[in-house]
Amino acid sequence: MSGNTLGKLFTVTSFGESHGPAIGCIVDGCPPGLELSEADIQGELERRRPGKSRHTTQRREPDEVKILSGVFDGRTTGTPIGLLIENVDQRSKDYSTIADRFRPGHADYTYHMKYGFRDYRGGGRSSARETAMRVAAGAIAKKYLKERVGVTIRAYLAQLGPIKIDRVVWEEVDNNPFFCPDPEKVAELEAYMDALRKEGESIGARINVVATGVPPGWGEPIFDRLDAELAYALMSINAVKGVEIGDGFACVEAKGTEFRDEMSPQGFLSNHAGGVLGGISSGQDIVASIALKPTSSLRLPGRSVNVRGEPVEVITTGRHDPCVGIRATPIAEAMTALVLMDHYLRHRAQNPDVKTELAPIPSRAP
Repeated sequence: MSGNTLGKLFTVTSFGESHGPAIGCIVDGCPPGLELSEADIQGELERRRPGKSRHTTQRREPDEVKILSGVFDGRTTGTPIGLLIENVDQRSKDYSTIADRFRPGHADYTYHMKYGFRDYRGGGRSSARETAMRVAAGAIAKKYLKERVGVTIRAYLAQLGPIKIDRVVWEEVDNNPFFCPDPEKVAELEAYMDALRKEGESIGARINVVATGVPPGWGEPIFDRLDAELAYALMSINAVKGVEIGDGFACVEAKGTEFRDEMSPQGFLSNHAGGVLGGISSGQDIVASIALKPTSSLRLPGRSVNVRGEPVEVITTGRHDPCVGIRATPIAEAMTALVLMDHYLRHRAQNPDVKTELAPIPSRAP
């Protein structure tokens, strides 16, 4: 299967299935000398790990990562970093009823038509289980960018179903199971999710991701635009159906004088573009949003067909997230980090001697 590698200089190639013995990835292009341990990666994996609250899938995976290569005496060597996570809580029997039928809204039908057959256990390769390796690889990129470049990448739940967040208190994001930055909304989210589970339903969500400290100049002007590659990476996350850079679709109703990000010697006066101009970072915060659809794995019956094209009714058993968007927050951070790390290395490789008389304009005017 092609399409399993992301990046050009900082690359990640993932492998494994939801109910296979393990999932893993190879991270290549990481510069040597970065202090790195399994604990550095484990902290990020713990944020994504399933079974941590009643609002997510109850699959109990410890997600203990093993570093197989690329690290010696606690530092990266510059050679490929091999990462592995064993699957320990598979319940493949939960999926025996859908072995010959397609779950509506899933990749079952498209995988069958592309490859002629599929691994139906938990979705196989199309399962969100695969995203654990993205978070593991992203932990390396996040650590390098923060320690060596001063870039910080954070994300939060901006909306769950009809509930929108009113304010962002970054310190609150990891204090609740929703990655919600508004402490006054947590109780409402709890009640909403409890009612949703009783219905047997699912719901969508919106996640915002913000990268601060990105200097101007990262990205390419045409096909490899920074915002284009961010959109590409974020859209590759399971269940994502929309990506917005900056104020995105709000530009449809805005006038030019309202939407353009005017500048002064003291800094930019707004950031509607989300920190990217002409495909290149402006030095402002990189801001992106993703919209995740409601999971289609429901115990409520739905119409579909089987492998013989006959009409069937599908009821999905097993353990599933009633809102996949909840655990997508660290995944969005990881994908953003992977893209930014790759573009940092590409910029460093092409333009190490570029100097201008103009000092960088502050990202925001006082």
